[in-house]
Amino acid sequence: MIENVENQMNTLVEEINYSRATKLFATLSGGKRLRAKLVLKIEEENNEAARLGAIIELIHAASLLHDDVIDDAELRRGVKSVNATEDSKTAIMLGDILYSKAFTTLTEFDPKIAHRVSAAVTALSVGEMQDVEMGRTFNDDENLYLDMINNKTASLIEASCASAALLCGKDEKAYGVYGKNLGLAFQIIDDILDIVSDEKTLGKPALNDFVEGKCTLPYIYLYHDLNDEDKQRLVSCHAKTLSSEDSSWIKTQMDNYKSVERSYVLARQLSDEALGAVEGEVELQGIIENMMKRDF
Repeated sequence: MIENVENQMNTLVEEINYSRATKLFATLSGGKRLRAKLVLKIEEENNEAARLGAIIELIHAASLLHDDVIDDAELRRGVKSVNATEDSKTAIMLGDILYSKAFTTLTEFDPKIAHRVSAAVTALSVGEMQDVEMGRTFNDDENLYLDMINNKTASLIEASCASAALLCGKDEKAYGVYGKNLGLAFQIIDDILDIVSDEKTLGKPALNDFVEGKCTLPYIYLYHDLNDEDKQRLVSCHAKTLSSEDSSWIKTQMDNYKSVERSYVLARQLSDEALGAVEGEVELQGIIENMMKRDF
């Protein structure tokens, strides 16, 4: 069924009737299509499910194009980003084209579904702005971080699950809870991987989030455990290219204070709440467990 989503995405982009957009879209690294997979797991019998999944994945692709420009990212999933191979203006405009096509097609669906997905994109955009604002200074507020990732990451995953439930008459609220908690846990695990994985696995340098100005959960936990002198050192490293000595020091301190492990505990709690919302949904529960291992 995921092949149907890919075909639908390509068809939607071809319908734009602009060869430049079609060629650029073909260069994008597709990723694992988590959001579309969720739609199909919740409602795979409805013919419109693949189309809904394709719309949501176009929205996600558009957000990543903009995100790469914001972050000056050279790579996306190990592949050169559009802003690196072309330029930032092209990446932004391609993102706008994908957004616009997705919203145009979304109007074909039930208004409740269209509203749910559209509202999530508004939240996603707010989350992007929050992320940029929070990157200007060192953030040590866990609640601010969680609110930002709820908007930037979890909102679209939540909408994917809730809108799929609406499509087939299932419990929108329960599947929304599943999607929200999955999205929060997903981002926390992603932030952990930025610290513990190597460059080959990540497709970008390790600790890159911190260099870009992001204070993810392990850094927040670490900050509150450090003494005043070490707090100052951590803050002084924020949003700067790290020396090998500084990188090693940060990782050593995280090992000492179990910052990554504590972050994983919260991700596990969120995952358990997601599992509780959809008891009996074996495949959805499998996605959660595989996500916690980051292998889906």
